[in-house]
Amino acid sequence: MMGKYSRLQISLYSGLVSFLLILTTLFLYMYAIGKKQMIAQLFAARVFYIPLFIHIIVIALTVSGVVYFLVTFLEKRQLGKIEEKLQSLASGNYEQPFLDVKISQNQEMLLVDHDIKRIKEKLVSMSRELQQLSSLPQMVDGTTREKILEEERHRLARELHDSVSQQLFAAMMMMSALNEQSQQSEELEPYKKQLAMVADIINAAQSEMRALLLHLRPISLEGKSLRQGIEQLLKELQTKIQIQLKWDVQDIQVSASIEDQLFRVVQELLSNTLRHAKANELEVYLKIVGQNILLRVIDDGVGFEEKDEHAGSYGLRNIRERIAGVGGSTKIISFKGQGTSIEIKVPVVKDAAASLERDVPVGSPE
Repeated sequence: MMGKYSRLQISLYSGLVSFLLILTTLFLYMYAIGKKQMIAQLFAARVFYIPLFIHIIVIALTVSGVVYFLVTFLEKRQLGKIEEKLQSLASGNYEQPFLDVKISQNQEMLLVDHDIKRIKEKLVSMSRELQQLSSLPQMVDGTTREKILEEERHRLARELHDSVSQQLFAAMMMMSALNEQSQQSEELEPYKKQLAMVADIINAAQSEMRALLLHLRPISLEGKSLRQGIEQLLKELQTKIQIQLKWDVQDIQVSASIEDQLFRVVQELLSNTLRHAKANELEVYLKIVGQNILLRVIDDGVGFEEKDEHAGSYGLRNIRERIAGVGGSTKIISFKGQGTSIEIKVPVVKDAAASLERDVPVGSPE
């Protein structure tokens, strides 16, 4: 940040200049008082039993060190402000007040500050365009893509519920009856363990089927707010699955397209957790933090290594694509045996129309 010279070069040049200035000053002084053999005097004269020449070298090195640490301190102050701005942009906080504060009066730093502001403007513009595009319906043969997917999901969910789910329920009833008989009959005593294992398998299959039905059923807020939709989803889930749920969902005001995408993401995350995590506890948080919508889902399940391909990788990839489609970011932290934490941030950008209206000068034609 110091132009073509590094901190080390500047400190070395400062030490060398100091050394030469001190030597020149001493030579002029000795010449003025008529001293002969001036170079020999540098080694002959002693201060605290140490030759004067050594003192000059120590002073020059001290000046060099002081300049080095001073330049380092000033650079870190400037770089710290740049880093703070870049971290703010990376986290989606595009409207932080300090973004309008000058880094320094240095020409290079002013250029960097200007570039950061241009990056901010481009990111805001891209996020706004992504959110506007995501709100536009995608048509296929005169029907919206969402409507086609919703009808197909509804058909699959209905068929699974009417066939496989009912058969699993009937099988579970029969296994319960056999287990009761095995408790009273000595002939069935050797088969108790096997019967219990089959019952566990059927029970697990029923849980998997409930998760699939949750994933496949039509996903729509149906006029409800995002908070109402998520809470209804969690309360309904609580009555069907033996899992401890905890949530804190704020009532946030965003565009309908973002609400819809966030609701679908929550549904996808719940389905993934039920099908793959084997969790006992699940936490869901939704709130506004700064200039971002923050969605966090945490479970205490089996977890996974993020670099590994696993059963839920398709669902997580789908979630990343949905969030990227509205200009957001997805952060996944998971370790085997320690659960999973998924954090989603979606920037809240001002509406394009409002932005244009603000930029039109007073009295100018629209």
